[in-house]
Amino acid sequence: MIQPLAIRIGANPYIIETGNLILTWHGLFTLIAVAVAVILIARWGKNAKIDTDAIYATAVWVVISGIIGARVFHVIDRWDFYGQNPGQILAIWRGGIALYGAIIAGFAGAYVYVWGRNYLARIYSGETMGWFRRLVGEKIAKGYLTGEMQSKFKTFSFGVAADLTAPALLMAQTIGRVGDIINGEHVAARTDAPWAFLYSNPLSASFEKWGLNGTHPVIAYEMIFNMIVLAVIWNLRGRLAPPGMLFALYLMLYSIGRFFIQFLRLDKVWFGGLQEAHIIAILVLLVTVPLIASKARWVRK
Repeated sequence: MIQPLAIRIGANPYIIETGNLILTWHGLFTLIAVAVAVILIARWGKNAKIDTDAIYATAVWVVISGIIGARVFHVIDRWDFYGQNPGQILAIWRGGIALYGAIIAGFAGAYVYVWGRNYLARIYSGETMGWFRRLVGEKIAKGYLTGEMQSKFKTFSFGVAADLTAPALLMAQTIGRVGDIINGEHVAARTDAPWAFLYSNPLSASFEKWGLNGTHPVIAYEMIFNMIVLAVIWNLRGRLAPPGMLFALYLMLYSIGRFFIQFLRLDKVWFGGLQEAHIIAILVLLVTVPLIASKARWVRK
């Protein structure tokens, strides 16, 4: 029996599925979300006197490490499946990524890249490890580490760039989640509420679980929460010091909302009724709450 009061979604999760070419709604909106975030950060970076080329160069590593992290976190969470099907681990085009993995690994990838190239530049300039510079020779590092490209990083502040990233990420997460809603890939708890989502396409994971029954629109809940956090973050731009505290606040607020919303999602339970996202949210809060409490301070905008 079809639930009468529900929002019906019957779209095919796959836009294109021809041989090895597979494009899902999730993949399309994720691509759009990443492009929007990079463009916004580059535009805002100009006002913060951060070179656009430096932002684009860093963004490449953010995207690469973010994709890897998102897949790794998903595979870990579903190791009961991937342990039996190792050939599917790299089949990311078939879906299966974890947002937390993208955020954490993307942040780590950006930090390692910026720190690494600055450290190599110091090596080449003779400030440290002069023996290494003599070992590799001048031709290897010349131009990339001391020329025009490196000069673009002289005004690059990782903390400032992270703060610029916070509102862009919230926008990007919300855009990317549109694809999740269309796909119906996140199975949620049943509800008879009139705002329930009812997936009628047999390829949707929600349909496989519940058939023609409504479920909590958990992704819509998260999107709404993202916009609330965005409003808070947007009004606090330039009000928190030192640089990086706004990004830490974004992580803290998002983790609080994600922790409670996650109880309505039917992902794998690890222990004590907690899912992977619950555990990661707790770990993020254990880092960000003390950090903000000890470091953050108000400043004049």
